[in-house]
Amino acid sequence: MGLKTRLTELLGIEHPIIQGGMQYVGYAEMASAVSNAGGLGILTGLTQPTPEDLRKEIARCRTMTDKPFGVNLTILPALIPADYDGFAKVVAEEKVAMVEIAGASPKPYLPMMHANGVKVLHKSATIRHALKAQEAGVDLIEIVGYEGSIAGGQPGDEIGLWVALAKATSLLHIPVVAAGASGTGRQLAAAIAMGAQGITMATRFLATVEAPIHQSIKDHMAMETTDERSTCVVLSTLSNATRVLRNEVTETILDVEKESDEVDFTKLAPFASGVRTKHMWQESGDWNDAMWSCGQSVGLISDVPTCQELLIRIVKEAEEQLSSGAKCCVRSKL
Repeated sequence: MGLKTRLTELLGIEHPIIQGGMQYVGYAEMASAVSNAGGLGILTGLTQPTPEDLRKEIARCRTMTDKPFGVNLTILPALIPADYDGFAKVVAEEKVAMVEIAGASPKPYLPMMHANGVKVLHKSATIRHALKAQEAGVDLIEIVGYEGSIAGGQPGDEIGLWVALAKATSLLHIPVVAAGASGTGRQLAAAIAMGAQGITMATRFLATVEAPIHQSIKDHMAMETTDERSTCVVLSTLSNATRVLRNEVTETILDVEKESDEVDFTKLAPFASGVRTKHMWQESGDWNDAMWSCGQSVGLISDVPTCQELLIRIVKEAEEQLSSGAKCCVRSKL
């Protein structure tokens, strides 16, 4: 058995599961592990300091897998100054399977990507952005619910995946991928039943053997006391709402934000620093000492499997749930 959808056919993958982009996590080790397990692994573009470093990371990933993989490119020039055009050029020239574009319109990059055979997925937090991306000519839409590890949310965008996905699959005619606190086969089955072609997971992939982060963080995520209430949304006052793990650092950020309706980012920068998060992931392993993206799916995590074990489990559960649901369809006696 298996799950065949428009997503698996379009990207040439076995399972309809995409690994989301994760800053300072989406290295070749992570992407190749997911791709080798049958999903679509994703390199996080801005984890690399320059476009040429990204080119080297793509080459390194190709030594670890012969399966399709993609690149995430989150475009937030006001917050993260970077050579976005240069990163996009490398993605196109290297002809990866897919680019996940978030934070800005994908329109400027579509001709270059399509000319090189790169499929374009646009990460959309709202239906209006999804419709604009479809009109621009993207190949896939990723609908992100507010319960997920969002980044860059605007006031009024606080919509859960249950509503957003139902609306998106009824309005869009290109393949839709569900993203928002997903981590189980039940959720994959539900997404497919609602018309989606697969799911994107990020938080769930943090708690895998191959994730290149400190083991103590994985262990903390798998604890019973780390549940679906263990996250919070910070940076809303800056119109850059981000769901993160609730800890001492994020509680401090919330306290600073409560002080005024117009918070100076310089007051938050020491706590929201990416350098601080990178140190936590790769060196200290102190989950309590940095701001890090985390969806409510953390409440669904109870172990740290390999990516292969995780994807097999998720697909098996999805198959069981879809088969069980199909049995509810009976001929009416009316």
